[in-house]
Amino acid sequence: MTRQKYFTNTPLSVLDLAPVNEGGSPAESFKHSVELAKKTEELGFHRYWFAEHHNMPGIASSATSVIMGHIASATESIRIGSGGIMLPNHAPLVIAEQFGTLESLYPNRIDLGLGRAPGSDQATANALRRTLNSSPEQFPQQLEELQAYFSEEGNRGVRAVPGQGLDVPIWLLGSSGFSARLAAEKGLPFAFASHFSPDYTIPALNIYRDNFKPLNVLAEPYAMVGVNIVAADTTERAKWLATSQQQQFLSITRGKPAKLQPPIDDIDAVWSLQEKNAIEKTLDSRSTIVGDKELVKEKLARFLSETNANEVIISSQIYNQKDRLRSYEIVGELMK
Repeated sequence: MTRQKYFTNTPLSVLDLAPVNEGGSPAESFKHSVELAKKTEELGFHRYWFAEHHNMPGIASSATSVIMGHIASATESIRIGSGGIMLPNHAPLVIAEQFGTLESLYPNRIDLGLGRAPGSDQATANALRRTLNSSPEQFPQQLEELQAYFSEEGNRGVRAVPGQGLDVPIWLLGSSGFSARLAAEKGLPFAFASHFSPDYTIPALNIYRDNFKPLNVLAEPYAMVGVNIVAADTTERAKWLATSQQQQFLSITRGKPAKLQPPIDDIDAVWSLQEKNAIEKTLDSRSTIVGDKELVKEKLARFLSETNANEVIISSQIYNQKDRLRSYEIVGELMK
């Protein structure tokens, strides 16, 4: 089993958006995820999470629990989780059964991260739910129902089989203060999407820590923050590789999500000044780190100092698989 190592005593984890490259396919994406999961497990990363997105040509992790099982079967020790399951899209009983199945197959390795957004546009959300009766506003009630299915008693005579009585860690995910406050009230670990919502990071973490109630799960708050990292042997190459992520956010900004594009030499040739300002605000330099090993080390240490996070989860939207592996390898070297 891989010995866990830490950078500044902080566990580092992986957020894999299962990118589908221009010219590639989801099948290729899944092969790349297996390769990356094995590599990061070897390097000492703590968790490997997937996010639920739908109707996104460049993201293949829509069937999140299925790809989690695939990755868990290809690894040995790294924790596998959802970052996250968008609970309003699902019946809580189904999620309890799915994650109960995963926990039964891979004991003590499964995390259930939950979000309240649809992870898609409204038309897709309606197609997923088949009803308008479920909404993000009902998230606290859905969370309670889900927790009941994992209890020994079940929920009003309904049992999750498998799932009942299993200890599947539940995380709440958020990009604003709502989930921060709910995670605090429930005494649950909290993961903040600082990799695309940097301005709200400190306020949300303060809400979580100031209002935290130690219950049955945690004695004290535990916060994880998201960071985009594109690392390379030179900062110049890292900046070039990062244009793939910039193009991805540009396509989303324009309302036309696309597959992950190869790097380009002049990003300023493809976006307007207004688009550039909007994307650079999202991909803020505090939580989007692009550079060589020393620059990544410096900026990551600074972000950890600012947030006092217990853990960092890293997303690296890099077109070429060899460059993606190398980026995580460089970050992994910081844990030695």
